[in-house]
Amino acid sequence: MNKLNILTICLLSTINLFAQGPPITVETPVMFGLEGSGIRTFGKFISKKNGTIYVQPIAIPYNISTKFQVGGIIPLMLKRLDEGETISGFGDLILFAKYQIYKKDEIAKTVRILANIKQTFPTGKTGIGLGISQTYVGIIMGNITTGIGVYSDFGYHITSNDTTDNFTYNFSIGIPLLSHQYPQKQLNTFLEFNGNYLFGPKVHTVFISPGFQFIPGRRILFETSFQIPVVQKNVLANKTNYMVLLGTRFLLN
Repeated sequence: MNKLNILTICLLSTINLFAQGPPITVETPVMFGLEGSGIRTFGKFISKKNGTIYVQPIAIPYNISTKFQVGGIIPLMLKRLDEGETISGFGDLILFAKYQIYKKDEIAKTVRILANIKQTFPTGKTGIGLGISQTYVGIIMGNITTGIGVYSDFGYHITSNDTTDNFTYNFSIGIPLLSHQYPQKQLNTFLEFNGNYLFGPKVHTVFISPGFQFIPGRRILFETSFQIPVVQKNVLANKTNYMVLLGTRFLLN
């Protein structure tokens, strides 16, 4: 089988078949097309109680096979505090691997489950990186049809230096707004939820994240998402006001 693979945090063969793009803030269970070997980058603006943060991660995944994908993510960050201090530089390096453990394809429908492992290295400069190592073990699931895509991922973060572990969970529902056509052109809308639970001290955050995605052709995709906090339990210091994401994905071959 040819490696139709390519590109973080999409679907090419599946895009053509199911008229669905990959979720925006949730991991995708499909490793073809724009989620195969390629480049994904996006800018995320984060408005916090005591300042603002701009993050520009670059994700480069590569498909070893149709079931196995590896890759890396490196973020460039800019922090501006209300006191006037500005910090910028590269954040912590993340290496990841995904393996497909289940796939069931039917007419105009596919169900897929992947195992997902990430390792974060404390390579970021002081004030930008977390200063700790993290190991993430999780699972990615998706049920995709011509009319709707339902996605989710769950994972546990194991941290070093006696810092607290945390559990993350994300859900996404995607609906195409245009009928399937050739040459390929898609406009998709997403409603997503992003949750994080910190075990000690107990801190729970949940964001609702509506978004849009435009796919003008086979090799490129544009997307945007607006993330609004709906739960920020026990977040006493630096609460998040909102986050805005604007990104693109390129297919390399």
